[in-house]
Amino acid sequence: MTIRLMVWISFAFIVYAYVGYPVLLWILQFLFRKPVRKAPIEPSVSLLISAYNEASVIGDKVRNSLALDYPADRLEIVVASDGSTDDTAQIVRVLAEQEGQGRVRLVNFPKNRGKIVVLNDTVPSLWGEIVVFSDASSMLAGDSLLELTSNFADPRVGAASGVYQVLNADDAKLGRQEDLYWKYETFLKLQEAKLGTLTGAHGSLYAMRKALYPSPPAGTINDDFVIPTSVLRRGFRIAYEPKAVAYEEAHEMEGFGRRVRIAAGNISQLSEIGPFLWPPRPLLLFCFLSHKAARLLVPVAMIALAISSSLLWQFPFYRWLTVAQIAFYLAAIMGAFHLLPWKAMRLPYYFCMINASIFVSIYHLLARRGRRNSPERTGMTWT
Repeated sequence: MTIRLMVWISFAFIVYAYVGYPVLLWILQFLFRKPVRKAPIEPSVSLLISAYNEASVIGDKVRNSLALDYPADRLEIVVASDGSTDDTAQIVRVLAEQEGQGRVRLVNFPKNRGKIVVLNDTVPSLWGEIVVFSDASSMLAGDSLLELTSNFADPRVGAASGVYQVLNADDAKLGRQEDLYWKYETFLKLQEAKLGTLTGAHGSLYAMRKALYPSPPAGTINDDFVIPTSVLRRGFRIAYEPKAVAYEEAHEMEGFGRRVRIAAGNISQLSEIGPFLWPPRPLLLFCFLSHKAARLLVPVAMIALAISSSLLWQFPFYRWLTVAQIAFYLAAIMGAFHLLPWKAMRLPYYFCMINASIFVSIYHLLARRGRRNSPERTGMTWT
């Protein structure tokens, strides 16, 4: 009986995390919708691009930023080079002189210290009322700033996120899977935003009121969660603007290492749960746990389901359930070695890769903590 209960709990948890929660979220937004009062406004904007060794894309990024449909006298473009050892700073410097028309500014830090430190040092020098953060590799749609800033007409909005879209999905091995994943995430974030329970933003494009910038501590991994979510503590909300689009090439978005970094960021987000607990915000807490925390437990549920169902092999239903899992994981292995004829059949591999990255990220986080607490790092000596 206990083993059967484990089967059904594990199976139900996986289904809820990826299917049940989105359906429930879609229903809830009809009952508790809190729309943002948008209006066409043009506040002063500082577009901040943090870059480290981005010589291959920074020229295109600066030109893309200069071409945005936003009043030139209301927009400054700032590239903060975090101790780049390639030509990133030189490329920006030349473009600022030749094409910048006084609108492009380079902040060139001599040493690489990490993105958060660079942001903390640069934001105070910006003159825009709204700070827009964008990655060097993300190209913005022409009207993205106009669409994004329209959300700040609502005084309750402290931050706003744009959307992430994949370019040339067929040119990458897992491009179609990445495209599908981000469309799925966009749906979730849009429904959460309608409820006023959105946490985090897309790192490729998000904005916040400069006066609310939190100056996170050095070492913060997921700035696109910590920075925008900080406005919730001060009584503001995060808006989500599907018309403010940032594009990124599919090959820039794939890779197991990138998935490990994302998973590590998701794990560290759990430390930010305090403001959702007090003062009580039950709906916000529910969405945070269902979206962020539940995903981290899915790989544990997958293992529990595989073990518990296999222990009930003698029963026909559980035998077929075990066989189905074996087939799924075989498809994932074949997808990893590109042995499947159609890219669409690589979805099992993509799903397993996402969940496997959580275990690897936990290992790296524990290893890093161990190094930080080692005698060499703490000054202790063994006796």
